[in-house]
Amino acid sequence: MLAGNLGRMTDRGSRYLFHVVEEVQRRGLPTELALLPFIESAFNPEAMSRARAAGMWQFMPATGTHFDLKQNMFRDDRRDVLASTQAALDYLTKLHKMFGDWHLALAAYNWGEGNVQRAIAANRRAGRSTAYSALNMPFETRDYVPKLQAVKNIVLRPADFGLTLPPLENHPYFLAVPIARDIDVALVTKLSGLPLEQFKQLNPQMNKPLIVAAGTPQVLLPYDNANAFVKALPQHKGPLSNWTTW
Repeated sequence: MLAGNLGRMTDRGSRYLFHVVEEVQRRGLPTELALLPFIESAFNPEAMSRARAAGMWQFMPATGTHFDLKQNMFRDDRRDVLASTQAALDYLTKLHKMFGDWHLALAAYNWGEGNVQRAIAANRRAGRSTAYSALNMPFETRDYVPKLQAVKNIVLRPADFGLTLPPLENHPYFLAVPIARDIDVALVTKLSGLPLEQFKQLNPQMNKPLIVAAGTPQVLLPYDNANAFVKALPQHKGPLSNWTTW
């Protein structure tokens, strides 16, 4: 059961992990932050919690808006692989500057910065330690950092736990392809040769079958499909879309 679940999570995460690791390292952040979507959503960019948190980084609506993740009838950027990763790392960086400690920053990401600030203040008043392990927190938040450490250990040394995980490729799974004019999703999948389900896995932010160029300047496609789309689009005769934005 454990091996099967981890295998599915790793297989799903392999589509996105290279990009996330690259962005984490570009910012000089701890590499294990790239594994946080395993805890948040099992690396499912289409995940939606009962509390309305969405995407692989599980942004609540208000927090998503604060970090410029647009949510409208055409798209929900909380599910956008590139935009949500940038927003999550911006948020984690802000929390680290606020608390000066990665464990507290992660607790705040899970529980909310106000709750962590109040827990720290309560411990200070009582003369107790303000370290992550000493705070009075919900069980989910108390287990948050240990879960991340456990995932890190398993991903780095699966054999130590009697597990075999799918290999993680050291190259991008997808390319970002510019979108200059409104175009139907169906036409993108046709010209690129990418099945609709796979297109949705890389572009789950789409709420409609129309890609509005003004709000979606790019789509993600696997390398070969991206090349096929770029070659086929100039040769396409006829309208790019049968839908309108009004």
